[in-house]
Amino acid sequence: MAKQRFFFGVLVVVGAIGYLIYTGIRETSNYYLTIEEFLPQKDAFANEGIRLAGRVQTGSVQWDPKDLRLSFMLGPFEAKEQLDTHPGLRVNYQGILPDMFAEGRDIIVEGKYENGQSLIAKTIMTRCPSKYEPEKPETQAKATNP
Repeated sequence: MAKQRFFFGVLVVVGAIGYLIYTGIRETSNYYLTIEEFLPQKDAFANEGIRLAGRVQTGSVQWDPKDLRLSFMLGPFEAKEQLDTHPGLRVNYQGILPDMFAEGRDIIVEGKYENGQSLIAKTIMTRCPSKYEPEKPETQAKATNP
């Protein structure tokens, strides 16, 4: 009888741990769409939560540090595709500006696509460049020899 209780207790604990792992993975494994994939089918995502990847378009950033309001256009990764084929998407965000956020930076935005017009972001994540390039030699020489 004691062995059956022990076995049942172990089974319950293992089942609970398995359930927690399953729900944790399911909730955090949201796939994101690129802006190029999203724009042709944007009507299907009206008033729904979504995660998008793209590049902050140059000249589109409006930041109000007083109210912590940020507005910008999210465009495609390739500059040659920008305004002609993909006009971009207006993103509105209220909160602390991410450290590496800047025009021309690749980002991932999570939020709600409202009224088929703009994305109300709740999270902005900047993506690190895939490779870092060293500082150019002439810049280094000026810094060491004033």
